Order: sequence, then C-alpha cells, then structure tokens
Amino acid sequence: MKKRNNSERRGMSRTKDFTLQFLPYAEIKDLDSNNRIRRILEIIREDTILILQGKLKPEEESKLIKDTMNLIRGFESFRGVELAIVSNYSDRSLIDKIKRNIVNLLYGGDLDVITIIGPATIVKEIKKNPKKIELFLKK
Repeated sequence: MKKRNNSERRGMSRTKDFTLQFLPYAEIKDLDSNNRIRRILEIIREDTILILQGKLKPEEESKLIKDTMNLIRGFESFRGVELAIVSNYSDRSLIDKIKRNIVNLLYGGDLDVITIIGPATIVKEIKKNPKKIELFLKK
C-alpha cells in the first residue's frame, strides 16, 4: 500500500520544485553585457528564481527579453521570464541620495536595488508596492 503525504491527503497536488538564488553584483560586474545575460539565462532555465543585487542596464533588460524570446523557440519547456526591479529611493534625504550616488560610482552599480527574475513557467506575477513584494507562483 502506498503511503500518502499530507498534501495528497488534503487533495492538493504536488508542485514542481524550484530554487531561489541570490546573485551578488560582484559576481557579474566584470562581465560584458552578453555574458551577464547568458549567466542570468543559465540560472533561470534551471527553474530558479534569481534575486540579483543591483539592476541591469536598460539595454541589458531589452537583450534579456530578446534572448528569452529566442530561447522559447529552442526549448519546449521554457516559456519566458518575469522581471521586477525593487528599490526604495523615495524615502531618502538629499545627503543619502548623494552617498548612494558616490557608492554607485565607486562600485559600478545600484547596490541598494534588487532585481527579481524568474522563469514564467513558475512565476505567475510579481507585484510590488512601497511596503512589500508579492511573488505569485503557478500551481
């Protein structure tokens, strides 16, 4: 006789596993745009939701979307990406904004910003507001 787990007893179906991965900006700051995008796509193709310190440049975001569309054609199981940039710039004083700009110039990126990127096969929607981030997953 097969033993059922609690979720099966309650009528819930088992969901596919996924992983959350944090990628510090230091790991990609020396990569050119193509290699940055390639690294991100390698991670999210493995059913991983990526939390990236910093944010991509606008042209890198465009390239990520374009490369994702090319991947969709090549991989039957890959359905695209969901992307959200989360920052809290509005709550800062002028001095804090100047400090942030100096740090960003020294280190080459917005280190107090995070970017959430996930495969569309797992991430249904990312909602953000000033107080919280909601990450809705598909069943």
